[in-house]
Amino acid sequence: MEVEMKIRGLMMDPVTNMPIVVLKDLSGNSILPIWVGIYEANAIALEIEKVSTPRPMTHDLIKLLLMGLETGVRKVVVNDLKDDTFFAVIWLEKEGQLISIDSRPSDALAIALRLDCPIYVEETVLKTSKAANAVSDKVNSDEMRKWLENLPDEDMGRYKM
Repeated sequence: MEVEMKIRGLMMDPVTNMPIVVLKDLSGNSILPIWVGIYEANAIALEIEKVSTPRPMTHDLIKLLLMGLETGVRKVVVNDLKDDTFFAVIWLEKEGQLISIDSRPSDALAIALRLDCPIYVEETVLKTSKAANAVSDKVNSDEMRKWLENLPDEDMGRYKM
């Protein structure tokens, strides 16, 4: 089963100093932090902050290609977690036909933001992520969860490079 989520914000992990995309479900009961690279976080931050660039960035180019090919994005789904790596699928629709494209979650999220399509996470990924965080060496999952849940809105605002 898929759980619809929204991007709550971008932040820096205080332990690893790596960017984190924080997803939160619509009811506010589940959060999913996904660690991403600096460049991937920048691509997401540009769209969150509605910063235009003089030339199309990669995800803007993908958006333009899809629009030119009259292909829509139905949804993106974070669908798996293996060996501390998240996986995603971008669901395209062309002439009534659905096409699934394997993707890194950061790319799927950057495209979802640009095309204003829904973001989902498989329920099994949410459960697996909680279990994986419990044994993670990076941070104590209870501590990280409390920290993420209690962040004030102003801390989830602008992403600083």
